[in-house]
Amino acid sequence: MKADIIPVAGSNSLLKTYIDFPHELYKDDPHYVPELYLSQKQMFNRSKNPFFEHSEVESFLAKTEDDIVGRISVILNNNYNAYHNCRVGFFGFFDVINDFEIARLLLDKAVEWCKDKDLETVLGPANFSTNDTAGLLIKGFHEPPKIMMTYNKPYYRDLLERYGFVKDMDLYAYLLYAAKASEKSIRLARTLEERLARQGIVFRSISKKTLSEDVNQVREIYNDAWAKNWGFVPMTDKEVEHLADELKMILHPDWCFIAEHDGEPVGFSITLHNIFEVTKGFKKGRLFPFNVFRLLRGRHKTKYVRIITLGVKNKYRKKGIEAIFFAKNILEARNSGVIAGEVSWVLENNEEMNASALKLNSELYKTYRIFRYDIHG
Repeated sequence: MKADIIPVAGSNSLLKTYIDFPHELYKDDPHYVPELYLSQKQMFNRSKNPFFEHSEVESFLAKTEDDIVGRISVILNNNYNAYHNCRVGFFGFFDVINDFEIARLLLDKAVEWCKDKDLETVLGPANFSTNDTAGLLIKGFHEPPKIMMTYNKPYYRDLLERYGFVKDMDLYAYLLYAAKASEKSIRLARTLEERLARQGIVFRSISKKTLSEDVNQVREIYNDAWAKNWGFVPMTDKEVEHLADELKMILHPDWCFIAEHDGEPVGFSITLHNIFEVTKGFKKGRLFPFNVFRLLRGRHKTKYVRIITLGVKNKYRKKGIEAIFFAKNILEARNSGVIAGEVSWVLENNEEMNASALKLNSELYKTYRIFRYDIHG
C-alpha cells in the first residue's frame, strides 16, 4: 500500500484528524477507550502546554489516496537530554493499520527527523515524555486500560521489532484487589504509622483548599524520589501546575496523601478514580453537550482506581512510609466500595516497589515496553 506522510503543523483540521484517527482504527475493539478530545487538543497547543517552552514536537499523518492509515509524533525533549547528558529523540502517538510498509514510512520519518536534529537514539512510545502516558502494551490485552495508561493493538510490537526496535525497559502494572490485600501488611502499616508519629512523621490528605501549596510539595518530593530512576526527567514548575489543573476535576482528597517530617514534605501518594469506566462510551472523546455531566456525576463512583504515583525522598526510604500509603489506599477502597486499584507503572528494575506490590498480594497483570532504536547502530 502506498501512502504519503503529511506534517500536521499549522492545520487545525489536520490536528483534528490526527486526534480522531484512533477512533476509526479501534472501532471494533471492546477494550478501547477514547481519549478526551479537549485534553488531547490542549496537549498539542504550543501556547498552553508548558512542554513546548523547552522542547519540540512534530506530528505526521500517513494518508493513502482515500484514507488516513497512521500517525506518529516525534519529540525532542531538551530537558531530558540535558539531565541525562545524551542525544535522544522520542516517538509517541503511534497508531497505524496492520501494514508494515505504512508503519515503516512513519518510523522512517521519525528516524529521519531525529537524524536531522543530530540525535543518536530513538525511544518510545512516550506521549510526550515519561511524565505523560508512555509504553507499548505487550501483555494484558484482556481488558481496557486504566486512567492515563496506554492501549494499543497487539500487532504494534511486531511492527516495531520488524523495523529494528529492541527492548529498552519494561513497565509493570499490578492489580491489587481490596478484598485480597494482605491483612498482615495492613496491621504492620498501622503499627509503623504509630511508630513514625513518635518520630515526627505524620500523614495527611491533600486538600483542595491548599492544592497550590501541596502541588509544590509534590514536585519537590517527585524530583528527589525519582532522580535516579530510568527515564526520569524533572518536571518544571509550570508543568506541575499544568498537570494539577488537568487533574483538579477528578482529584479526591480521600485518595491523595502527603507524609511530613516536622512540617517538611517527605513522601506522597496520588490515586485517581478510573474515569475511563465513565468515558469509555464517549463518542470520539467528546464531552459536549451531555457527556460532561455524565463525567461529573460518575467521576468518583468508579469500581477501580489507579495509584498513579507514590514516592518517598531517598533519605526517608525503608522506614515503612510506602507501606502506609498502600494501606491507606486499601482501607479507603474497602470503605468506598472500590474493587481494586492498579499500581502502575513500576519499572522492571525497581526491586523494592515490585517486592512491595507482591507482598500485598497484588497481581502482575499488564506489561508495557519502551523500545529503543540506535540510529547509527
